[in-house]
Amino acid sequence: MSYLYVNNQGSTVAVDGGYFTVTQPDGLVRKIPSATLEYIAAFGNINFTTKAIQECIKNGVVVNFFSKNGTFFGKIESANNVKIGRQRQQFKLSGKTEFALELSKRIISAKIHNQLVVLGRYADNEKFADNFKQIKLAEKAVINCGDVNELLGHEGNAAKNYFYVLGNTVEDEFKFSRRTRQPPKDAFNSMLSLGYTLIMHETYGAILGKGLSPYAGFLHQDHEKHPTLASDLMEEWRAVLIDSLVLSLVQGHEISIKNFYTDDETGAVLLDKTAFSIFIKKYERKMNTETKYLGYVDYKTSFRRAIYLQVNSLAQAIESEDTSLYCPIRLR
Repeated sequence: MSYLYVNNQGSTVAVDGGYFTVTQPDGLVRKIPSATLEYIAAFGNINFTTKAIQECIKNGVVVNFFSKNGTFFGKIESANNVKIGRQRQQFKLSGKTEFALELSKRIISAKIHNQLVVLGRYADNEKFADNFKQIKLAEKAVINCGDVNELLGHEGNAAKNYFYVLGNTVEDEFKFSRRTRQPPKDAFNSMLSLGYTLIMHETYGAILGKGLSPYAGFLHQDHEKHPTLASDLMEEWRAVLIDSLVLSLVQGHEISIKNFYTDDETGAVLLDKTAFSIFIKKYERKMNTETKYLGYVDYKTSFRRAIYLQVNSLAQAIESEDTSLYCPIRLR
């Protein structure tokens, strides 16, 4: 199946016979077979013909709209997969329930574990011994948390130490002091924010595909217009997919600090067209990489497919009211 990213400003997405076409302002045309396309991400000033929109809805192709710099605006989606019975069960179990707490413990435990594994691949354990200790203590404390607020406190402490080590481990020109967002204040955080946004909406699409509501979560508090369940489920993937990807780009000298610029109005540090292209190509290679990290399947699966399998296992856990059926991904 194909994922299409369109970021050449002024391009037009249309349908021609059995193909989706992308026509750039310079006249260059790309063609993607309609039968293989399942997702389009449009960044900035991208035009869609009415027929293209109709084909996307009819064929279940999710279309996400972002600003040129990666801020999410909205989406086009079909309602064909909505399962109201499953959603009623989801809403019953969300909020301040035992199910929500136990599921959240599983997710955060895996998230912190994955952060430790990623740091172990790049950082000096002795140099940052106290930070590693604090992250390990937070991981151990998760299991005994009595409510989600306490859980989030330990998660926050782990994240603070994690990003401190990360920021002081990378190449000098990409060093940073802490996680910054809305807007990102440095190049490394800019790539993290872009990657997290992409993963958020990969997860959103998988949630829709299983008939669940993206807006009824278990870990994060409800926010108007925010897909809380997608926020919950992406936590275990942050270090696995995005942090490791950005580290690889930087430490492998695949991307240059020269390909970032500061927006005068917001102060945000952003990727230029070259950096964006490098990032998206790396992201797609990562998402299509096959792995055996999922403990409940005995075969290799791409990371993209693994996200769908995780959402499927969550649907089973919700229907059975049994959190043990949800096994977050854990790096080895």
